[in-house]
Amino acid sequence: MAGGQERVLRRRIKSVQSTRKITKAMELIAAAQIPRSLARIIANRPYRLGMQRILIEAALGDSTGAKKLLALPDKIDTALVLVITGDRGLSGPYNNGALRAGEREVLKLQSQGTRVRLFCAGKKAAAYYRFRGLEVEDSFVGVVDRPTFAQAQEIARRLAGPFMNGETQQVLIVSTRYLSAGVQRVEVEQLLPLVIPELPEPEGEQPLKGYTEFEPEVEKLLFLLMPRALESEVFSALLEGAASFHASQQRAMAAATENADELGQTLTRVMNRARQDSITTEIMEIVGGAEALRSGK
Repeated sequence: MAGGQERVLRRRIKSVQSTRKITKAMELIAAAQIPRSLARIIANRPYRLGMQRILIEAALGDSTGAKKLLALPDKIDTALVLVITGDRGLSGPYNNGALRAGEREVLKLQSQGTRVRLFCAGKKAAAYYRFRGLEVEDSFVGVVDRPTFAQAQEIARRLAGPFMNGETQQVLIVSTRYLSAGVQRVEVEQLLPLVIPELPEPEGEQPLKGYTEFEPEVEKLLFLLMPRALESEVFSALLEGAASFHASQQRAMAAATENADELGQTLTRVMNRARQDSITTEIMEIVGGAEALRSGK
């Protein structure tokens, strides 16, 4: 009995050790991907901030013309929601946080009488919402691990088309923002109509006062800039989502590796105890047999 238990424990220990090798390798890969993702976020930041400053200046130059394109209508008949998750799991709370936030937003809009057109980026989002009985109009796969600007342009084109045609009055995005290696936050933001951000004035630059003259006029300029600004925001969300995914996966795999070490130590102690019990039983049997022979003589 003890020998059979020892064989079972050996197999379990070997299985745990194999799992630990996989989780440790995934932890190291994710840790190596984080600096690359952060470098891409930093490289994209000047373009994004420059686009935002142009929108601010245009809106200040002609608030009436800007309001036609930037104001949210009183009644929203149709809203488009894009949810960004990962293509893979084993990433801690990363996918679940975005999925649940997206589902809450969809249900809230539907409760207000708004028809929702659901778009997904990542395999996990499309599979989850279809399982929950929500119709997914379009999904994008293979764009969230190492996103490119061309992929962001394609997604932005799909989002901007219904808005420019008047089919939808609002476009929202549910994504995860990278704040630090230990903190990532799920956010729901409005992409269209464009939201004019409030930016701090960089040192050495003149404050934006709306004195710039635009050609063509502001309304037409904003109409032309809208797709470009949307591409910038989508690309930024994809980059931060990728960094958040790798950070969350690194923490999850580190915890899994630590748990595998603890489980391996526990199983080793149990196996040693079982082996000790087996040896003790064999010694007792030998001593008992010797005593029986001595008594017989």
